[in-house]
Amino acid sequence: MGRVEKKKVDFTKEDTWRIFRIMAEFVEGFETLSKVGRAVSFFGSSRLRPEDRYYKIAVRIAYLLAREGYAIITGGGPGAMEAANKGARQAKGKSIGLNIMIPQEQKANKYADLLLEFHYFFCRKVMFLKYAKAFIILPGGFGTMDELFESLNLIQTERVGRFPVILVGSDYWQGLLDWLKAMVLKKGCISTSDLAIFTVVDTPEQVLSTINKFYRRRNKPR
Repeated sequence: MGRVEKKKVDFTKEDTWRIFRIMAEFVEGFETLSKVGRAVSFFGSSRLRPEDRYYKIAVRIAYLLAREGYAIITGGGPGAMEAANKGARQAKGKSIGLNIMIPQEQKANKYADLLLEFHYFFCRKVMFLKYAKAFIILPGGFGTMDELFESLNLIQTERVGRFPVILVGSDYWQGLLDWLKAMVLKKGCISTSDLAIFTVVDTPEQVLSTINKFYRRRNKPR
């Protein structure tokens, strides 16, 4: 019996209908998240285990911020995302997950009290940014780097107002920081002022202090 070849699907023919799905994701996201108030978005590896030092740090950061009244927004999956949702739950704060439907079937963590499902990464990324007063960047891989550099680029180009972008773990990020200074800055591809867009800290308390200081300065009468 001959081999049966799978019929290839031409997705370009579905582009006009895909617009409606994109619109639906934006509408649901805007309607739901506009009601959560002040929020902080967390990013980090889905591969962090509960015994990992940074998993525990993420729990503590989210706990402190939720206790201050911030809603906690994550990607809704395991690892660093689970840790942040767990911390928010422990503080009885708003724990939100923006889960993404991918081939690996990311399973939503059990600590997200409000869960939104997204098919498109770019719709999901808009939600992370639009309602966040700060970005918390924990150790992670390509997805985490994507969120980090997009936020830095948007602030650098003044497409969004400035907000705290906080990298957690100087031991993890030091190599990247050294490369940015030795190569990117030296080549003139960025300015010295661009390196001030983000802050590197090591403890949950420093995260909270950095955010509070930023908004105290912002709200200080001139």
